[in-house]
Amino acid sequence: MAGGALIGNPSGLLSPFLLDPPFSVSGNSPGQPSELYTLSSRLQQQWAAALLALQVTDRSHSDDYGGIWCPADQAVHGRSGDAIYPFFQLAATTKNSKYSDAALLLYRWMERRVSQADGSWLNEPQKGSWQGTTVFSAISLGETLKNHGGLMDPAFRQELRTRLHKAGDYIHKTFTIDYGNINYPISASYGLLLLGDLLDVPEFKEKGKDLAHQALRFISSKDGFLSGEGDPYYQSSKKGCFSVDLGYNVEESLPALSMYGLMAKDEEVLQAVTRSLQTHMEFLLPDGGWDNSWGTRNYKWTYWGSRTSDGCQTAYALLAHRDPVFYKAALQNTRLLQKCTKEGLLNGGLHNHSRGVPVCVHHTFSHIKALTTIQDYPPAPGSALPATTLSATTLPEITLPREKIYGSRFFSDIQTWLLSKGGYRATVTGYDREYKKTKNGHASGGALTLLWHERTGPLLAGSMNEYQLFEAGNMQPDKDPFSMPLTPRIEYRSGGSVYMNSCDLEAVIEVEETPSRLVVHTRSALVDKDQQHPPSGEIRTELTYAFTDDKVIFQFNWDKAPPTGPSSGQPFGHPAALSGQPAIIFPLISPSGEPFRFIDPRTLLLDKGAAKLKLSSDHPILLLPSTGKRIFNFVPGLEAIPLRIDHNNTRIELEIL
Repeated sequence: MAGGALIGNPSGLLSPFLLDPPFSVSGNSPGQPSELYTLSSRLQQQWAAALLALQVTDRSHSDDYGGIWCPADQAVHGRSGDAIYPFFQLAATTKNSKYSDAALLLYRWMERRVSQADGSWLNEPQKGSWQGTTVFSAISLGETLKNHGGLMDPAFRQELRTRLHKAGDYIHKTFTIDYGNINYPISASYGLLLLGDLLDVPEFKEKGKDLAHQALRFISSKDGFLSGEGDPYYQSSKKGCFSVDLGYNVEESLPALSMYGLMAKDEEVLQAVTRSLQTHMEFLLPDGGWDNSWGTRNYKWTYWGSRTSDGCQTAYALLAHRDPVFYKAALQNTRLLQKCTKEGLLNGGLHNHSRGVPVCVHHTFSHIKALTTIQDYPPAPGSALPATTLSATTLPEITLPREKIYGSRFFSDIQTWLLSKGGYRATVTGYDREYKKTKNGHASGGALTLLWHERTGPLLAGSMNEYQLFEAGNMQPDKDPFSMPLTPRIEYRSGGSVYMNSCDLEAVIEVEETPSRLVVHTRSALVDKDQQHPPSGEIRTELTYAFTDDKVIFQFNWDKAPPTGPSSGQPFGHPAALSGQPAIIFPLISPSGEPFRFIDPRTLLLDKGAAKLKLSSDHPILLLPSTGKRIFNFVPGLEAIPLRIDHNNTRIELEIL
């Protein structure tokens, strides 16, 4: 075997948390693995095979030799070394040395290209790259050493211990509760505990505990959201909001805090993280999608999660003994990951594959870690869920929050409403905290940022108000000249500026409920990214969304029209290029394979396979130009039919037939 690595009997190598056993779940018979663990193992092996096939093994490519090639970026990502952990785990479970050979080769690439003298690792193999991701690499390698060190020859095992000590020193000296976004100090709480235990460094463990307990202050007493994904950390917005991002919270921060609590036997942390996980689970769609249409960092929203974080399975699976619904959350999301896996790699959304978007490998080598973690920390013998033992027959009895029909729920922490009526699920947001100093990020303004139906999946979805590469190394460029935001909106263009109701951070939202109807009234203005009105004067808007069991009725109004004149600087075919007046932009979510037709100028019929969708208006519906048959947006990886209506006081009805 290359590098002298050893493959031996893997029994006795795994180290599950015995102090607070994750959970006991059975399949159709006692002792049979649950679907979550079976599916996770199968998906882990599928992803690992694709990653192995992308490893650069040609020595003539000296810079990239040993790294994992990204088909989308035509480069090796700096964090591809995170795959070392799943490779070693598979070497143990399959007893196949190809995985440990690949892991050793990848480690050599990592040390040659991103390792730094101060103990850190760079996020990308470029001088000056961000070093905060050192904590994620340290956790990945620490888990490798802890759970699979017996597969390593003594020399390499000692080398890894020495290297991890340097990384621990860097994290210990550099990280504070104010370092980066909240995901960094929270991950450091577990990383330092893990390394401190492995290497017998008490000061690592002490700082890990300190960071974990400082982090608890960022879980709100009101709704239970974890804040800190963006600054200012300690100053609220005008509406009293702090920086919350669903994707990073459920896929990185809360999993790390869960691992800390379990390993440290810290009940205070475990109780806090359990409550926060329950709050965030309100935004899990029945198909396993995470509704991050409103989060501060939703520029990385991929429908199933977030582009470069690890996955929700670590938190929800390992704490399912505390809430049986957690198990279903982890399972449904894993099922969605499987659905979005094509040719062995995890695509960045439901429609990336149908659009022909090159696959960024970062999604796969990040999310394989969560699936690996729950394989290494399996259900402990004798532990049981408090109320039930989950199986194929009992699982339907467990209901996710968003599977329930409850009318409306308001979350003041993020000024967002969840709506549930008949088969429809929707999100309306007035969240006014943007990410750091960025502008035109997530939609606000009382926009309907998600409409989902139990027979069709997503029908409408919010995206960034303007697709921008806030993290260029971790996002894919959009070169489509017809690309546009996916958020349904009123839009006006003048003098090269764009004014939309979805930009307005001061929108007012009211909800009315009766037994038969659920109505959302929103009042906002058409403003640009700087919250400025058009030079011709303020344009106030009112949007209403009325839900019944059978349909959703939209009403779009604005109070006055600006002087008619051509908008300038717009590419041919842009929705506002033909008029200097406001227009309703209504992108209808649909992959390119779904047939649709206009029955008449005011009625569109879309065949979504499991159901048909009828969209009708009291004014003509225009089909906008697109590249191919649809527009596409990377946030959250969906295609749409681009529609436009030019008339004020317009009523639109959407009905599932």
